[in-house]
Amino acid sequence: MIIRAALAYFGIVFACAFMAGTVRVLLVAPAVGALAAVVIEMPLILVISWLMAAWVIARFHVAARMGARLAMGGWAFAILMLAEAGLALVAFGTPWPVYVAELATAPGVLGLAGQIAFALVPALRLAILRR
Repeated sequence: MIIRAALAYFGIVFACAFMAGTVRVLLVAPAVGALAAVVIEMPLILVISWLMAAWVIARFHVAARMGARLAMGGWAFAILMLAEAGLALVAFGTPWPVYVAELATAPGVLGLAGQIAFALVPALRLAILRR
């Protein structure tokens, strides 16, 4: 059940983030810079994460226990990181060392922080809302 919930959570948010990321890279970043573009995009994706986590939790009956919520977010994060690395390599031809180096830039660090926040959203919903 947790794995299915994590896959659904990842899939929905990843699809939305992929679309937003395309707009960020092609339109927003050239106008305002890479870091500002991530600053603009991240709140949108985190709101989507918050809303979609609620739907997934209800749909898959994820227990209102911190361990279950952390497992859902942790698995979703692991799948996200694998998907991102795979997409960078296969679709964009980015070598692994370059991909890792990009994570050390300011936009990369901020993006990674957003991805960690995405992973914590199911647990945060429980901690804040008790559901």
